[in-house]
Amino acid sequence: MNRLRLLFALLLCTTFAQAQQLSLFTQYRENIDIINPAALPTEYLAYDQNLSFGATYRKQWTDFPGSPTTQTLRGSFLYKERGAFNFLTGGYLINDQTGPTGFTGVYGKFGGMIAGDPYYGGIGLALSAGAVQYRVNASEITLRDPGDILGETDQSVISPDLGFGIFGYKRFEGSRWRQGSLIYGGVSVPQILGLDLTFRNDSGDFSTKRVQHVFGNLGFIKFFRDGRFIEPSVWVKYAPNAPINIDVNLRYQLAPNFWIGAGSSLSGNLHLETGFLIGDVEYGNAFRIGYGFDYSFTIVGPPAGGTHEINISYSFDY
Repeated sequence: MNRLRLLFALLLCTTFAQAQQLSLFTQYRENIDIINPAALPTEYLAYDQNLSFGATYRKQWTDFPGSPTTQTLRGSFLYKERGAFNFLTGGYLINDQTGPTGFTGVYGKFGGMIAGDPYYGGIGLALSAGAVQYRVNASEITLRDPGDILGETDQSVISPDLGFGIFGYKRFEGSRWRQGSLIYGGVSVPQILGLDLTFRNDSGDFSTKRVQHVFGNLGFIKFFRDGRFIEPSVWVKYAPNAPINIDVNLRYQLAPNFWIGAGSSLSGNLHLETGFLIGDVEYGNAFRIGYGFDYSFTIVGPPAGGTHEINISYSFDY
């Protein structure tokens, strides 16, 4: 029962401290096109590169055995043309595991950006669609009484999933890469269906409810000369019957190939990040590596340990 109690404790911490069931991100701007299918990634907003690929590995609460672990792979493409509609597509794979429970999802996204010239701004709408496998590795749970809940048989359910997002941005006067500013924001519901999942066997049922989440993002980029910029941003997360959670972050691109950042959230987390860039974003392609660290100052935080996150991406102008 000790591992089962730990699982319940982790789930309660995730529900109340983080106010959501879906995966969290420290460097959420690196996964903004997963959070919101209509959002344009950092590679385009900051560097005007319309084709990008990325990967994330995140380990949360490292001092807890069976703590949440998340991996993502993503790709995004904006067909940019001067016209009323610019096709937006891409997809992602996400895997999330917390103790004996987890899910793996594969999604494609389809939409478009309404813009006269997508460099200067536009409004985008997009849907994500895919399939998700939810699972409980019951054989990893030590039960007091044989046959409790799920018995000793692993369970899994595959379900379709849909997401929807709206995103807009506006670039203000200034020549490319040298000066000017950009504001962006969006709202998304990445899990529209909201499923009641029931795992059944001869010993009984185990149910869990997946509820809709509403995400909001808002950010501002102020460009300076020599490839530097500063970017404050906000990620708002809401789920029914849970407190609203807000992440606030500030990223500063110190030089064309190096950035640092810091922030905090209403759940009591402190965020730190840094990263570097290889390549020439103005004339070619770019390879970016970022590292994020979270530490919680809530009651559950210090015993749980820190959170580590690594992001890599490759992008170019196609």
